[in-house]
Amino acid sequence: MSNRVIAKGMTRAHRNTIEFLGVWEQLYNPDSKPLEFEGFKTQAGLNSFSLSPRKWIDATGAIGLYAKAGRGGGTYAHKDIAFEFGSWLSPEFKLYLIKEFQRLKDEESRATALEWSFQRTLAKVNYRIHTDAIKAHLIPPLLTRAQTSTVYAQTH
Repeated sequence: MSNRVIAKGMTRAHRNTIEFLGVWEQLYNPDSKPLEFEGFKTQAGLNSFSLSPRKWIDATGAIGLYAKAGRGGGTYAHKDIAFEFGSWLSPEFKLYLIKEFQRLKDEESRATALEWSFQRTLAKVNYRIHTDAIKAHLIPPLLTRAQTSTVYAQTH
C-alpha cells in the first residue's frame, strides 16, 4: 500500500468523480471494464443513484481504489486519485499542489538550461580541438590558404 493513501468514500458519487475514476482506470488498468464505467456515468446525478467504493471496484475491476472492511479497514486510493479528491475537497490543498508543481517545473527548467549551457560550452571547446587536429595532421604544411580551404571541405 505504499503508493496508496486513505481516501473518502463516495456514496453520493458526483458525475465528475466517476468520470475521473473511469478515465484513470482506462489509462492504468488494462483489465478495466469501460461498459460498466459508462453505466455508472449515465446514472450519476440521479437521486436514486449511490455508489460505494466496493461496488465500483467489483463492477469495473478497478485498481485505483481499494476497500477493506473490518479492523484496519478503510478506503484507499492511488496517490493520483487521492490528489484529485484532495483538490476537490480543499481549495488550500489544490493551491499548494499547484504551487509545488510549479516549483518542480522551475527546478527542472533550471537544470535543463544548465545542461544545455554545459553542452554548448563543451561543443565549443571540442570544435577548437577538432580544427587544430585537422590543421596538425591532415593538412600538409606547404599548402596555400586557398588550398587549405579545399582540404577542409574534402575532409568532411
